[in-house]
Amino acid sequence: MTRRAAVFAMLLVLLSLPALAQKDQDMRNVTGKVLSAQDQPLTKAVVHLKNTKTLVIKTYITEPDGTYRFSALSPNVDYEIYAEKDGSHSDTKTLSAFDNRKQLTVTLKIHSEK
Repeated sequence: MTRRAAVFAMLLVLLSLPALAQKDQDMRNVTGKVLSAQDQPLTKAVVHLKNTKTLVIKTYITEPDGTYRFSALSPNVDYEIYAEKDGSHSDTKTLSAFDNRKQLTVTLKIHSEK
């Protein structure tokens, strides 16, 4: 009886693998660049991504070419994204759950403080 239960459990795991792979395919990714007011890439700017459902905030420090990326985002949640550096910040943009694209590209421009 124990062997039969083990075979049954293994069969359930194998049958659920395609469903798990499908969930990963449903996830969204967002990439982009952070630019200065003069359209120059900003290195070491901090990009904030806020899940509006759970209020969890993820951050990413931009690469030397100003790029950032967030992956495995839920397709059923709105996100707010903005960047900041040296006391200046970009406008906040919303990534809507109604936007069904799997790959989003968002450029964030940091305004100079006056």
